[in-house]
Amino acid sequence: MKDNIVKDKSFNFAIRIVKLYKYLTENKSEFVLSKQILRSSTSIGANINEALQGQSKKDFLMKMNISLKECSETKYWLELLHATEYIDNKMMQSIYDKCIGLEKILTSIVKTTKTNLKK
Repeated sequence: MKDNIVKDKSFNFAIRIVKLYKYLTENKSEFVLSKQILRSSTSIGANINEALQGQSKKDFLMKMNISLKECSETKYWLELLHATEYIDNKMMQSIYDKCIGLEKILTSIVKTTKTNLKK
């Protein structure tokens, strides 16, 4: 199977968040915010995978839109974890940059797909 950049990036991002989740629960005894970010971040890739198996362009677009929304939610949880000092600046910037990169790709995919559907 050929590589898919957004699928690969979302999978690698999910791995980073799973490791963050383990760190937060084991070292910071934080269980509420960490569960939220785990859920939203892993949902990004799960919806991308569903989109790639979509039955139509509209189905593809719907799932990619969900991925984009989950990415936005993940950014919120990262910002909150940083603001409440559960993660430091270095950790925040490293993970946040990956999230922004995913968001840019997903935004581009959604816009292109919408344009193509109008044709």
